[in-house]
This record gives sequence, C-alpha cells and structure tokens, in this order.
Amino acid sequence: MTDRFCALTAVLWDMDGTLIDSEPYWHESELIIARDAGGDWDKEMAWQCSGTPVPEVARKMIERGTRLDADEIGRRMIAHVARREFERVPWIDGVLAVLESLSAAGIPSVLVTTSPRDMAVNLIAHAPAGSFAGYVCGDDEVAKKPDPAPYLAAARIVGVDGSADADAMARLLAVEDSPTGLASAVASGATTVAQTKYTQIDTSHGPQFASWDGYDGVTAESCEALIRYRLCRR
Repeated sequence: MTDRFCALTAVLWDMDGTLIDSEPYWHESELIIARDAGGDWDKEMAWQCSGTPVPEVARKMIERGTRLDADEIGRRMIAHVARREFERVPWIDGVLAVLESLSAAGIPSVLVTTSPRDMAVNLIAHAPAGSFAGYVCGDDEVAKKPDPAPYLAAARIVGVDGSADADAMARLLAVEDSPTGLASAVASGATTVAQTKYTQIDTSHGPQFASWDGYDGVTAESCEALIRYRLCRR
C-alpha cells in the first residue's frame, strides 16, 4: 500500500449480486424444486429472498407448500447453483477490472458469503491472481447475515479487530446488494456500499453509506476517496 492509498485498508465483497450475477441460478433452483415438490413459488418470491441464508429460504418454501424438508431443499439448491457456477462463473460486468485495480494498488479483497466453501473457493480460483486475501463462507462457524459476525470475521483476516477499533473498521469498504447483507455490513461498522444494478429489491433507502449502479468508474482510487470522505464526516 502506498501513500496514495492510506485510508482504505481492504474491500470486503459479498458474492451473489455484487461479484457475480448468480441470482438467476438461485431463483432457477428454487422454481425447479418448488415445481417438482408441489410448492407455490414464483420469481417475485425468489427476489424477496435474495441474500437470505439458504435454510431460511427453504423454510419459506415449505410454508408455501414445498413437500421436502429444509435440509433436502437446501441440498438441492446448492447442488444446482454449484453446478451452474462450476460451468461458468457469471462475473458482473466491470468487477474484474475493479479487483485488478485494487490488487495493483496493494489493497486486498476478502469474500464474505453465505454460500458453501466449495463455491467460495471456486470463485476465488477464477478471480485475478492475488486479489483475495481470504474468505468467510456459510460453512464457517459464525453467525449468519444480518448479524455483523461475518464482516467482523472478514476484518480479522486483514488484521482489523472491529470489536475494539471502530475507526479501523470504517477503513474497510464493504460491497453488498441485499437488505440482509447491507444490515450485516453496516452493523459491523464497515463503510458500506449498495450495489443496486443486479437486484430487483429497492435498497435506495437502506442503511448504506453510498450506492453504485454497476462498476463504471469504480477504481482503487475512487474506493480510497469514498473512505476518505466517510472519515472526514465521522
């Protein structure tokens, strides 16, 4: 990290809807499972559950008549999405350039996802080399979003103890797209940005510090400027 980047410590990335446009894969899995098991489920319901941990989605599908237990629904959802992502990682337009810009500036990224470990590892394996310092995933023994625990765990990967140093936490930029994820990131103290382009959920009145509609113009420099702006307002 150089003097040009003295405010921004790291960028913490949610996966679905921020790094990859995978919501269609998740929704596809839910619709297939509900159809095959007698459930009442549609795309609107699927969008309402975007960013929600899989067991909670499964519970809601059961409430809507899906005749499988939550474990089986979750297993089928994850297997479907994993297969699709292993076939092709659906990177969001422009995000690979952002990761490369951060890496060139010496700014590490950390993945913060409720998806299983193999899906997190697959994404990192296809990211620009050296972009990610680590990850927090759904298989880790931490409380799930909207609890701040996943973001606090991600902060520790880059040497920040968020429970003891609020100013250090504010130097971490978190990128999320769902209400559940935004609540988690904001509660951790990270400077939180909502990615709005790839969701049908209106987060315009959410708790985030700023919003991005895609990644045009997003660079390591613009991320640094955003952190500096927040620190000036604290």
